Amino acid sequence: MSNPDISQEEIDAIYPQVAEIIADALGCDEDEVKPDSSLINDLDAESIDFLDIVFRLEREFKVKIPRGKAVEEARGELSEEEFEQGGVVTDAGFEKVKAYMTEVPADRISSPLKSAEIPKLFTTETFCKMVIREQKGA
Repeated sequence: MSNPDISQEEIDAIYPQVAEIIADALGCDEDEVKPDSSLINDLDAESIDFLDIVFRLEREFKVKIPRGKAVEEARGELSEEEFEQGGVVTDAGFEKVKAYMTEVPADRISSPLKSAEIPKLFTTETFCKMVIREQKGA
């Protein structure tokens, strides 16, 4: 599965709409939503909010974002066993997550990383990338 490069221009083009959707969904001010805001740690989102945000993004951008797609894409060609063991991301998986989620400040991705905590890394820009990947049919 190819992972097309996403340019900053592409992100900038949809960022205002994505930020507005996230602010709406979370009931916060748009100026609180930054490209690198962690939705869970900075904006107090809960996993149920992710479903709402994804639903709104799908409606706004006319795309379908499969559930769990971001984690699956971060895993790349690694099998589930190679990616995580006992709920903890392996070293190989850790490198994959860092390479895939370049929008997340590196100091936020620390090892050991529990696979259940990957969504805590999601930023506003992560959601921009999800939309763009679907628009490109990746």
